[in-house]
Order: sequence, then C-alpha cells, then structure tokens
Amino acid sequence: MLDTSVAATWIERWDRQQETFLTDREERFQVIADVVETVADRPDPLVVDLGCGPGSLSARVLDRVPGAEVVGVDADPLLLGLAAAAYGHRRGLRFVDADLRRPGWTDVLALTRRVDAVVSTTALHWLHEDELAATFRAVAGLLRPGGVFVDGDHFYDAATTRLAALSRVVGDGVARRAGVVSDDTAWSTWWRDAEADPHLAELVASRAARPLEHGDNTVDYADNLRLLTNAGFAESGTVWQHGADRVLVAAVA
Repeated sequence: MLDTSVAATWIERWDRQQETFLTDREERFQVIADVVETVADRPDPLVVDLGCGPGSLSARVLDRVPGAEVVGVDADPLLLGLAAAAYGHRRGLRFVDADLRRPGWTDVLALTRRVDAVVSTTALHWLHEDELAATFRAVAGLLRPGGVFVDGDHFYDAATTRLAALSRVVGDGVARRAGVVSDDTAWSTWWRDAEADPHLAELVASRAARPLEHGDNTVDYADNLRLLTNAGFAESGTVWQHGADRVLVAAVA
C-alpha cells in the first residue's frame, strides 16, 4: 500500500503543475462546491466526480459538505492509487476504477440512490463528441429530479475566431495579473518524474498495462450545450467564467 505522505506529496505537485495553466483553479473548485452545496438541499448529498484524477476536487467537495458521499471515477490506475492512498481513509469518499468511454460504466459505481450532483473539472475535454454525448446521457440518467451536472473546463466559443482569440487574451490577462507563469513542460515533467519514483513503481506498471488515449476534442461551448439538451437536460449555461475557463451547469427537470 502506498504511503499516505508519499501520495500527498505527489498530489501537491499535481496541483501545482495544474495551476500553471489553470490560474483560478482553486476558485473554480470553490464555485463547483458552491453549486453542489446550494442545490443539494440535504446534509448528505450523493456526488459523483467524473475523471477525478488524484481526487483534488472530490476532497474539496467533501471539505465543503462533510456529510456528503462523494464517489470519484477515473480510469488511470496511477492517479486513482494516489487518490486512494491520500484520501481513502476519509469517511464519505471512495474511488472507482471505470472508463467513461465504455458502455455500462455507471453500473460499477454501486450507488444506493439517485445522485444529487455530478461534477467534473479539467477532464471531459479528453472525450470525443460521440463519447461526450454518451457520457451526458449517462449522467442525466444518474441524477435525481432537480439534480445538476457541474463541469469546470476550458470551453471555447467557435462562433467566430475573433471571440475565441479574445477568450485567450482575457485568460492570459488573468494569469498575468495573478503572477502565474505558464509552463508547457509542467505536465510532462510531472509524469516523467512520477514514472521514475520507485514508490510508484507498481502503479506505474498498472498504468502501462492499460493504454489510455488522451487527446483534446473539438467540441466547442455551443456544441456542449446542444449535447446536454439532446441528453435530456432541461437547462444549461455558464455560472462562472474567466476567458474560456468556465463552470458550466446543466440541470435536469
């Protein structure tokens, strides 16, 4: 079993490298938690975190709503191993190995009731349009009446190239004023160093045995809204935004 302190160190490094291209990452987390806390209407909401990675968002949702049950879902053995080692001892928080691209992934979640909120952050852009559409349909099926899907990510407006360019300018301005220096190598450096750490050798081997295809999709903001409507959501839109960095909320009737 991976030592908790080792896992915590690697998650801290993960959070720092994420912040090199997500200036307001912590604020985004808190906005997502705001939405969950507001719509739950109960002290013990059931929340599912899609593409949870090492559990950063899952843990913060539980911090905000200590009585919640939070189920983190991911397909990466290394990131799930870090999450389980660092946070697995926390009551109300568990992690499930499931690939959102595979039909039936909801069946392995072992949920005892309909879900109050499904959340995600910087994860679903890996999915292609058909995969994203299927995921939205599955999410709509998990939610109770009045439940919400909350997704924090970069959503670019492809209506005009000018708007997309302006979104990037605004995002760059926010980063500059916050003193955040973009580092295009931070992501690859984290993975390289993790793969070299003997403490993580077993998790690295498990990951190597399960090839994970990563590639940004081309689904723009308007298409996300269209796919959500097609999936059965009654309404959807942005509740927080800095440039193209948005928190998108979709609600079922």
